Amino acid sequence: MKKRFLALGVVLSLFSPAFAQSQNAPAPLTLQESVKYALENNEAVKKAYLDEKSAEYKVKEVKGSGLPQLNGTGTLTMNPALPTQLLPGELAGQPGTLIPVQFGTKYVASAGVSLQQLLFNKSFFVGLEAAKTTKDLYRLRTQMSEEEVIYNVSSAYMQLLQTREQFNTIDANFKRLEQLEKIVNLQYRNDIATKVQLNRVTVNKTNLENTRQTLQAAYDQQLNALKFFMGMPVDQEVAISETAPNLNVPVLAQDDASNVLYNRSDYQLLNKQRQLQSLNVKNIQARYYPSLSGFGNVGSSAQRNEFNFLDTKQPWFNTVAIGLQLNVPIFDGFQRRHQIKQAKIEVEKTEQDIRQVTNATNMSLKNAATQMQSSLNAVQAQERNVTLAQEVYRNTNELYKEGLSPLTDLLDTEVSLREAQTNLNNERLKYQLAQLTYLQAKGELKSLIQ
Repeated sequence: MKKRFLALGVVLSLFSPAFAQSQNAPAPLTLQESVKYALENNEAVKKAYLDEKSAEYKVKEVKGSGLPQLNGTGTLTMNPALPTQLLPGELAGQPGTLIPVQFGTKYVASAGVSLQQLLFNKSFFVGLEAAKTTKDLYRLRTQMSEEEVIYNVSSAYMQLLQTREQFNTIDANFKRLEQLEKIVNLQYRNDIATKVQLNRVTVNKTNLENTRQTLQAAYDQQLNALKFFMGMPVDQEVAISETAPNLNVPVLAQDDASNVLYNRSDYQLLNKQRQLQSLNVKNIQARYYPSLSGFGNVGSSAQRNEFNFLDTKQPWFNTVAIGLQLNVPIFDGFQRRHQIKQAKIEVEKTEQDIRQVTNATNMSLKNAATQMQSSLNAVQAQERNVTLAQEVYRNTNELYKEGLSPLTDLLDTEVSLREAQTNLNNERLKYQLAQLTYLQAKGELKSLIQ
């Protein structure tokens, strides 16, 4: 009997709400897992992949224009009224007169095949190179989209960790105030403490409750932002890891932009864009060259007064033609010359963008390194400050219990401890974001998923 009750208890426990919640609760995601999920599901990254795939087909399209072009044609014409021409009467022995004559038949049919093959066109070869360069351009755009997603997901993830740590700080202080409220309430009942002192503790505790509610709303909003950057449905449950990621980014004294530019996708993209614009200049210049193509036509035609083209006894007449076609540009009203000047201006504009990115990278590196060092110093200072605030609170609490310190001093030290913990939490977030910005400046954001 005991075994039956034991088995029944196990079954009931399996269907209890607590067990069901633990079974359905999502596994916590680490930063690395969150970024990998985003790279597979973010809409912007997916769109960039599609653009890259489209560029592959563009290369094949350009290649196809250099392959033989084969077309079939067929026509069927009915002439209800044949055209009439006037011929000199001398042809029929009637000099001095004009004789009306109708040429043709009521029905005319023709069918044929035409073939064209490009033999030489300088623009074709330049266009093929440009198509391949465009493919590389979209590949770099995909990489830029991935890096943007990595930065946004990492930033949102770190803010969530900071907010959750703030919850821990508030909860710890709330528990201290609850204990203090019990003590003061007991003192008030024994006429040792006043009603004002009890109310003051209650007010501080209520303020913490309000702060926690505000923080909960902020946490929910930040979690929704993380889901958005990850490409995850907003109504899907997700949990983040309890452990904060360690980026392990060293603070370097000096880091020249020229050493990291080639790792940055935006710099590579601009260089590829400049290359593509230079090819555009060559393509316009190539239009000055003549082009040569070969062609061949094979056809057959028939004329009937009655619609009997399927009658094998009636003849069809074949035609065959092959040849070369040469196009030589002579004068276009200086259009190409002005087009070349416009294309060269686009190249110069891109070169200005490259110089701007170089300067911006140098500035970002220095600012991020400075912020990292400043935040690291601030974190260390705030850690010492929190340790000191905790010691002051413990001493004041002991003095208060012995009746040697007023309640106001204890509440003030509790507020100071909470502020010190909050400041430490904020500085840690600033330090992590500075590390993230430094990795972005160096073009090494993908190291987060390696």
